[in-house]
Amino acid sequence: MQRDLVADPVSRRLRIFAFDPGVSAQFDTASIGEITIAIPWERDLQPGPVGEYLEVVDADPASRVFYRPVDLNDQRVLAQNGIAPSETNPLFHQQMVYAVAMTTIGHFEQALGRVALWSSHRDDGGDGEQRFVRRLRIYPHALRDRNAYYSPEKKALLFGYFPVDIKDANNTPGTLVFTCLSHDIIAHETTHALLDGVHPRFNEPHNPDVLAFHEAFADIVALFQHFAYPGILRDQIARTRGNLAAENLLGQLAQQFGKASGRGAALRDALGGLNPETHVWEPKRPSVTALDRAIEPHTRGAILVAAVFGAFLKVYRARTLDLYRIASEGTGVLRAGDIPLDLSNRLAEEAARGAQNVLQMCIRAIDYCAPVGITFGDYLRAIVTADSDLNPDDPYGYRLAFVESFRQWGIHPEGMQSMSVESLLWPDLAAALEINALFTEEQPTDSPDQASSSGSPRARSQRLRPWNLEGDRYATWEGIEFNAAVLWGWLMKGKGRTLLPSIGLVTDEDNPPATVFRSKSGSVAVEVHSVRTALRRSPRGGTVSDVVVEITQRRRGYFDKARQLEKDAHATPPLANDDYDFIYRAGCTLLINPVTMEVRRVIRTRGTIADNRALERVRRFLADGGLPPPNAFSRARDVVNAREPFALLHRDEEI
Repeated sequence: MQRDLVADPVSRRLRIFAFDPGVSAQFDTASIGEITIAIPWERDLQPGPVGEYLEVVDADPASRVFYRPVDLNDQRVLAQNGIAPSETNPLFHQQMVYAVAMTTIGHFEQALGRVALWSSHRDDGGDGEQRFVRRLRIYPHALRDRNAYYSPEKKALLFGYFPVDIKDANNTPGTLVFTCLSHDIIAHETTHALLDGVHPRFNEPHNPDVLAFHEAFADIVALFQHFAYPGILRDQIARTRGNLAAENLLGQLAQQFGKASGRGAALRDALGGLNPETHVWEPKRPSVTALDRAIEPHTRGAILVAAVFGAFLKVYRARTLDLYRIASEGTGVLRAGDIPLDLSNRLAEEAARGAQNVLQMCIRAIDYCAPVGITFGDYLRAIVTADSDLNPDDPYGYRLAFVESFRQWGIHPEGMQSMSVESLLWPDLAAALEINALFTEEQPTDSPDQASSSGSPRARSQRLRPWNLEGDRYATWEGIEFNAAVLWGWLMKGKGRTLLPSIGLVTDEDNPPATVFRSKSGSVAVEVHSVRTALRRSPRGGTVSDVVVEITQRRRGYFDKARQLEKDAHATPPLANDDYDFIYRAGCTLLINPVTMEVRRVIRTRGTIADNRALERVRRFLADGGLPPPNAFSRARDVVNAREPFALLHRDEEI
């Protein structure tokens, strides 16, 4: 009875390592090594922890041990804000991965304006039906290895641990390093899973940027989460005298892992690194030719991270110039010594606000990307367009800062005649589309092909199902799949068919090559992968709502060009079990305004499914221009059919 009269808490407070145990073990940084964070309260959280989004399973196959699961609802645990941080207590390890992963999920839901969903599990063989994945599994001690990765196959995060085998000022031989205790590694791997839930095709390496983007995006989220912790931010502002371009913990990833691996520094640093000759930290200098020399995904992705961090620093400097002038009596140069506490607090406020905006811009942009074949230049367009739609005024110049920083690092969209903010916006449709019928009329959805590809119901006539941010996640997933079938029926059998050429889709009337995949009825296949909503709050206090639709088509690819020509010109399409080498995909993402029922943005891939030049670019990259040894892949073509691409990508101590 008393429980009914007392409202549930809004949040649950849990203690974590702010970075990793290595930072907490250093005298100079011990004061910021452990923090308490607030995560959403889950009333029915079970021991594990097992909640709505996550299931922590603490099995250690190498040691043949299954650790007792932590009960975060235990009164003693609640009274102490969780288990005390510990390198040796498995219960804290379970708490650590749960808390950081839930924090990362929260950032995504806030930016995208909808509940987070994991990618569906597709049954092997049979009709390929997809199954809902309610919880991402997390294994804190899955591997006795110098590795951690997200498994799309298992829908799980697997963390490794390893003994230190070097002896220096930071390491003692024989001690164990647990990747599940690194805030950055947990956030990084959780981001891989969240991105896979939005864009499952982003792990198919059809150009040099695809895998690099996955790594860079995961690093960006992990880095900017540092700025959400006020105590750490104030400490680092004070130590650097407000110069966040100098060496500091906020720009570094996985310090303990990097040092234990023999690097002598963090695993990755967005701001700089140790000079191999002088062993002195030096800042990175932007280079317009850096991408031309970068092949390995982590190296290439680091350039994108540097460009994003550079944009943040531009805004931060501009927002704090007045504070420096006030504190320096107009000179802009601070006197020697510690900066005043009030100045440190104000600088920390500006840094936190700017970092939050940048992180939200970066996450929000993934709804503005084509469903396959992402490039860094396309991602810049996505960032600029998404922010322009939500915040047309941009009084602090975030978009211009992004464009300038990306240009300084040599990142630009292909074929653009201008790098102005306006030119980078994704186009809208020339005329308003008559899509009111999607919400008011019944649409045919009797295609067995679409139903089998998406797992949607095979009903003959249905309406789009709405959902909201507070809805059940299974109902949301079911609605997305259901709506995909409804939209497919409208595109292929209704008024939407006239839209196909405008959004880059190929039909039978275009006389496509025989290698293009066809439906069971013999027509060119069009696959609507998802129809999801995004509900965001603008700076003016209003809400901006979109329906985000992803559509793709497929074509068989062959490494032998002569064989490709032969198959393309064949009188009849290849059989379903034809021994092709890879799949070339093309398509588009549509953003639809549900209020005006207009297509606001059309985001197309670089070529259509019938574009031979685009197919040739993919073939050349996979067959000849892939990733040479000794990097993560011997060749990009080796990962085309890989069931665990991130396990391969994260080997050789790269995480």
